[in-house]
Amino acid sequence: MYFLAHNVAKKHNIGTMARCCTAFGVKSLVLIGSRQFNTFGSHGADGHVHFEHFDSLEEAREKLKGERGCTQILGVEIVDDARAIESHPFTGNTAFIMGNEGHGMTEAQKAICDGFVYIPQYGPGTASLNVSVAASIVMHHFASWAGYEERSREGEKFIVAERPQRTRKRGEVGESPEQVRARRAAARALDKEQETRGEDAIADADI
Repeated sequence: MYFLAHNVAKKHNIGTMARCCTAFGVKSLVLIGSRQFNTFGSHGADGHVHFEHFDSLEEAREKLKGERGCTQILGVEIVDDARAIESHPFTGNTAFIMGNEGHGMTEAQKAICDGFVYIPQYGPGTASLNVSVAASIVMHHFASWAGYEERSREGEKFIVAERPQRTRKRGEVGESPEQVRARRAAARALDKEQETRGEDAIADADI
């Protein structure tokens, strides 16, 4: 299971989503656009979450459906053809994307989705849920459907793993090895191009 965060207005929601991700076994919390995020609300849980970053929605879809092996990307939105989350309309490894707290999903976000799910409500007091609350419900349903192994408990709480050594700046997603290689290759190509232009300019001057 993967979770995509894009166009989330209230940045502290990312920290709360990170806490939910580690509780429900999300493989990666994927940030699209900005590499920076607010860890407020994570209560240190962000140290146990694997973060990924993509520059665009299209790149995220390509990587998730390809290298990451996702069979579907589901938008969490109340649209006409959305299916209730408790019906578990999953076909395998799934990525979910949430809309903006105020305006819902954009057309660009909807365009990368293979389908949609929504969370039924039964009381009259609110039109929608907080994005991190909604995310936690979706994550729990998928984890239950997928048969994730329940975490061991001690007393009245679940056992927290030893926090892994931090390999990135807190509140920022670093580049992946493949992104580093691509950036270095682009830099080498640019250097080569500039070198060639310089040699051509010298040759023209000698004529």
